[in-house]
Amino acid sequence: MLTMSDFQTISTDHAGYMRDESRRTGHAETISFPTSESALAANLKKAASAGNKVTLQGALTGITAGAVPFGGHIINLARMDRILNLKRSTDGLYTMTVQPGVLLADLNKRLQDFKFCTNGWDDESVAALKSLQSDKPHFFAPDPTEASASIGGMVACNASGARSFLYGPTRTHILRIRGVLADGSVFELYRGREKSNGRSLDITTIDGRKITGLIPSYRMPGVKNASGYFATEDMDIIDILIGSEGTLCAFSEIDLKLLPCPQWMAGILAYFPDEDSAVKFVEQTRLLTPKPAAIEFFDSGSLNLLRRNAANPVLEDIPIPAKGIDSAVYVELHSNNEREFDEAIEKTAELIAQTGGDADSAIMATDHREIEKLKKFRHAVPEMANMTIGERKKTIPDITKLGTDFAVPASALTSMLRAYHAAMAKSGHEYVIFGHIGDSHVHVNILPRNKAEFDSGKMQILEWAKQVVHLGGTVSAEHGVGKIKVALLKAMYGEKGISEMKALKKSFDPDFSINPGNLFEL
Repeated sequence: MLTMSDFQTISTDHAGYMRDESRRTGHAETISFPTSESALAANLKKAASAGNKVTLQGALTGITAGAVPFGGHIINLARMDRILNLKRSTDGLYTMTVQPGVLLADLNKRLQDFKFCTNGWDDESVAALKSLQSDKPHFFAPDPTEASASIGGMVACNASGARSFLYGPTRTHILRIRGVLADGSVFELYRGREKSNGRSLDITTIDGRKITGLIPSYRMPGVKNASGYFATEDMDIIDILIGSEGTLCAFSEIDLKLLPCPQWMAGILAYFPDEDSAVKFVEQTRLLTPKPAAIEFFDSGSLNLLRRNAANPVLEDIPIPAKGIDSAVYVELHSNNEREFDEAIEKTAELIAQTGGDADSAIMATDHREIEKLKKFRHAVPEMANMTIGERKKTIPDITKLGTDFAVPASALTSMLRAYHAAMAKSGHEYVIFGHIGDSHVHVNILPRNKAEFDSGKMQILEWAKQVVHLGGTVSAEHGVGKIKVALLKAMYGEKGISEMKALKKSFDPDFSINPGNLFEL
């Protein structure tokens, strides 16, 4: 009898596993769906013995083609979706061990309603669950736009999202990773336990295999970053795995840090007559106490895109601004101090007026459901951009949306925004700019109308990448590099940096068999 962990020959039934949200399509010969670490190890070992390359997959929500296979075998980890335990430390910190296929939305829902399957949990985990039920509500803080992302995928690309302005990216919340190498060997790394010696690392697998290597010598940018291997001296070696995009090993277990939910929350959507006013508001809002959880930006193109599609049922209940409003900023405030919270709301209203916005037209929500409605405003822009390209692809199949994931130092934000607008005005491309402006991390989405615009748009993004790197920024702040942005990573770290990354990969994966094509060409 065939089990879900056995190799299956690719058929038309597996068409959905040949692509991810990048809209790129690949091919493979076989696929397997392990449900346990032992099955995962066996699958990797079997693929290695046959000389097959392996593409690791999670929930297929990535937009850089990192999970798109180009030959060989697919290991899809979606069936490794168990929550294995819950622990409470003596200082009151809750940690949870999950398999990589657990979905973010499912995890946070279970943390809300406590509907956990505790089969196989030890007594300590059951006791921790009882403690959590009587404690303050808790949550897992990272919040990428796609809530159906898997935890393993989020760790693989160090995903973040809007609330990373306060809570940081996924890396901040990972305490342990148990990994499986291409030959089936298993190892585990704990935050604070396994450290590099300068830039030298030394790991011993459970079966005694030694992994030694050198951490790349490039200097990482001082901005929100998800580009290539994390690399500093005397670092937690676990951070090499976070953001490695499946190129070093497969994850079998991940320990997550849970945080208490904030007692007080508010979402504020403010409108501005011009972009300069909106940016001035952002610059002042960054300095608020308590620090905002999120600061999100929408340019005139984004607002016009929503207006043009106002009749779409997807936009029902979304507060689409009237004509005459050029830009919008969404601010989310979290606090456990009521006085500070009230003062932050009052100060935000003052800043809207002082920077040229209309405080009276701003929309504020403090109820969780109303806040979620405002957050839908944030998600609606990329959704409408994807819909627009989807319609155009019906007649021009070779085009896709072209999106940037650049972040720059705060001092360079205004100049980079002007560079984006100037280039688009010169080329005549249709585009929208939106995103995590609190971190000076906005997405430029170019919406090509023909193949010529698609080709010129790709060239423009490479030119911007060079400019961003020169300013001390990153080519990918949250989505990773995958197979699509390999040239951008090379522009960021140069030939030497890429060579050092390849050498590190070889230490973990001597035959370069896992996720080939991600991060760099082989």
